[in-house]
Amino acid sequence: MSEFNNVTIVKKANVYFDGKVTSRTIKFADGTTKTLGFMQVGDYTFKTDAAEIMEFLSGTLTVTLPNQKEPLRIEGEATFEVPANSSFSLHVSVPADYCCSYVK
Repeated sequence: MSEFNNVTIVKKANVYFDGKVTSRTIKFADGTTKTLGFMQVGDYTFKTDAAEIMEFLSGTLTVTLPNQKEPLRIEGEATFEVPANSSFSLHVSVPADYCCSYVK
């Protein structure tokens, strides 16, 4: 899906890691939530409350996921899932554009 229709966008940005990662929250009529964001070059670790589906639309990065022995290398588009109540780490070597879906 390249665009979202009939949504509510929260104007205030979510800002992490001294502004190197930012996103905007998108709310859908069915109660689901996504964030659209951008990551600059750097190393980041995120903790999850809910399960997440991370969709990268561009960028080059390495992702270390829980319970995975080998890091996942992403160049361009890719999708992966992160379990609830866990954490995952990213090494972004080329700025990345992403969409995060929260699974209830």
